[in-house]
Amino acid sequence: MPSVAIILAGLSLLIWIVLAFFRGAFWHLSAFDDDVARHDSPQTWPRVAAVVPARNEAETISRAVESLVAQDYSGKLQVVIVDDHSEDATAALAQRAGQAGGGASRVIILQAAPLQPGWTGKLWALQQGIDKAKSSSPDYLWFTDADIVHAPDTVRRLVARAESQRLDLVSLMVLLQAKTFPERLLIPPFLYFFLKLYPPKWIADLKSRTAGAAGGCILLRKEVLGRIGGISAIREEVIDDCALARAVKRSGGRIWMGLTRKSVSLRAYTTFAEIRDLIARTAFTQLQHSTLLLLATIAGMLPTYLLPVVLAFCSQAIVWRMSLAAWALMTITYLPTVRFYRLSPLWAPVLPVAAAFYSYSTCLSAVRYWLGRGGQWKGRAQAPAKS
Repeated sequence: MPSVAIILAGLSLLIWIVLAFFRGAFWHLSAFDDDVARHDSPQTWPRVAAVVPARNEAETISRAVESLVAQDYSGKLQVVIVDDHSEDATAALAQRAGQAGGGASRVIILQAAPLQPGWTGKLWALQQGIDKAKSSSPDYLWFTDADIVHAPDTVRRLVARAESQRLDLVSLMVLLQAKTFPERLLIPPFLYFFLKLYPPKWIADLKSRTAGAAGGCILLRKEVLGRIGGISAIREEVIDDCALARAVKRSGGRIWMGLTRKSVSLRAYTTFAEIRDLIARTAFTQLQHSTLLLLATIAGMLPTYLLPVVLAFCSQAIVWRMSLAAWALMTITYLPTVRFYRLSPLWAPVLPVAAAFYSYSTCLSAVRYWLGRGGQWKGRAQAPAKS
């Protein structure tokens, strides 16, 4: 009769065979790398309105606005910055950056109204930006963040893809910082785990229910927003980007998500605590605030990421061989993400360490939710526990 170790090693190997070969090829990053894709220009360039919610972004807003004003786009592009009750000089710096870049006539600075009950802060700010942008009658809305610097051809590539492929929502996951030790250990896994949850191949497949997007860069057809009931249809969502993609796809819309190195997040995570909080903000929300799903997730992480390492040192040949094979598949599938961040391949085998950290952060996310401090962002608890 097989020992427990043999059964667990076999289970780990089976999991990785499924992930590597039957999970939408999520780890083949080149297949959805927008930087190397061909973009055919449309005959006419539609009108676009960029909407940027900003709250206490004095450190990054200037560079973000400058990159929006500098977009190499032949169509009309308006930029609406929504200052969400910042306690710093966000609004003034945004205004100055727009004027310095020669885009004073295209950049609108809007002061957000008080946050309404039932809305998350970002979506409330986004709603007001959309309302303001309607004056320019845009064909597309471009949602982006106040801490992202976009390449000059970003909106042109987004629109070209949307027009040529008749897409209703196009999203790009921008490059996150991976300079400090905590970032190099934990940020590439953030991308890897996200793609595993939302394989881009499945996102683009109309027959698949999988829907996902990256909130830092979303291009949306304006007419589709009305079809789904507007932003108010997802006003309570903490993971708003994926909720928006889900609503669009459910309405019959076509969506696509890819990657880019050309657009870069300026937000740095210099400590493990900062990355822990990044994960904890949405992890339990991703699990629908279900204790059962939390327990199942933690139980699933053990044979997937930790047991292959532990059992690789077992004295039984069949156990360590299967465990080493599972660890090898894990490393091979993670390696393209490591390369995407232009890091040493030596980071690939340490994915189990990151998985353990993410498991801890997910548990912390649940605890914060139970204490009424869920979804912490910019001083707001966006997912307080329901009584």
